[in-house]
Amino acid sequence: MNLNQITLPVTDMTDAVDFYLRMGFMQIVDTPHYARFESQVGEATFSLQLETEIFSNGATLYFEIDDVDSKVRELQLLGFEFEQLPTDHSYLWREAVIHDPSGNRIKLYHAGENRLHPPWRVERTYQRGINASREGLSKAPTNLTSVNTGD
Repeated sequence: MNLNQITLPVTDMTDAVDFYLRMGFMQIVDTPHYARFESQVGEATFSLQLETEIFSNGATLYFEIDDVDSKVRELQLLGFEFEQLPTDHSYLWREAVIHDPSGNRIKLYHAGENRLHPPWRVERTYQRGINASREGLSKAPTNLTSVNTGD
């Protein structure tokens, strides 16, 4: 499967569209209640959906950038304010955090090889009631635990 897009709720479509255009994204759909943008690199898209009800969104949108520090400086010159300036984390990513006008959390980050291949990577899939790994097949444990990435 290929992730097509993610849709974020927004309270003011005009402010939200302006925010993402100023960040450098290209808008490809424009309606009063829905907008869609192309990612600057690759084929992923994301969209905005106007919400008239109060909402709470715990999701974080991640955009990978080769040079996080330069992009943050560029956006600061355009008036963007960051919650967290570029910071190196124990999970081997460099991240900056910003919020869009509706409060959606965005991380601008660089992980390089560690995005898909961190030192603690596991390769587990589900096939007809068993977990399969590249090392071979094994029965699914009754109690799975997740890997602590330090986040």
